[in-house]
Amino acid sequence: MVTIDKKKIRLQIWDTAGQEAFRSITKSYYRSAVAALLVYDITRRETFNHVASWLEEMREQADGNNKITIMLVGNKSDLGQRRAVSTEEGEQFAKENGLAFMETSARTRHNVEEAFLQSSSMVYEKIQEGAIDLSKSSGVTPGLDDEFSGLEPLPRASVCCSS
Repeated sequence: MVTIDKKKIRLQIWDTAGQEAFRSITKSYYRSAVAALLVYDITRRETFNHVASWLEEMREQADGNNKITIMLVGNKSDLGQRRAVSTEEGEQFAKENGLAFMETSARTRHNVEEAFLQSSSMVYEKIQEGAIDLSKSSGVTPGLDDEFSGLEPLPRASVCCSS
């Protein structure tokens, strides 16, 4: 749940982990998506090398929805000494492909929340501009204003991302 412009927005997040074993089911998630974070590991060049194919698949499967907001995320920024992909390379790829860009660290939580907030804000802006029609988008459901206001956030697991 995030708040943008004093409105509560519930996010449904699917982590497909980029693994081949899940590739067939990830396609179904793309169809109704209005936003996606395309994540690579800055310490493993091969993950960055796969970004173009994931992006192509994402765009093909997203119901021809060229309005999908996609952010390229370079993760593990806390491991800069082991960096295999420069920030500039990530920024350049994002710019060439019309993507937002951010580097994060899941371990230290640096920019993680900001990546979700920025993506959510970009989607919200598209809705306000009329670029996303709520009556036709299966990825956005209006009318959940106060339904979740009493829920406490789930505790975060700290077992993620050990190196």
